[in-house]
Amino acid sequence: AIGAGLGVIGAGMGIGQIGGKAMEGISRQPSAAGDIRTNMIVAAALVEGAALFAIVVALLVVLL
Repeated sequence: AIGAGLGVIGAGMGIGQIGGKAMEGISRQPSAAGDIRTNMIVAAALVEGAALFAIVVALLVVLL
């Protein structure tokens, strides 16, 4: 359970940083907002996938 929590905390921090940096980039160059948003969504999905993998592994360790 602790491992799953740590995995989710790390993912939350990563997604927060991705969003913050994307907003910085959009504020500096508003014309690139579409490209930045697309890259942000892809990166956030990859981080979220890693968090899901951490939760599954932690649950398998607890249940097996």
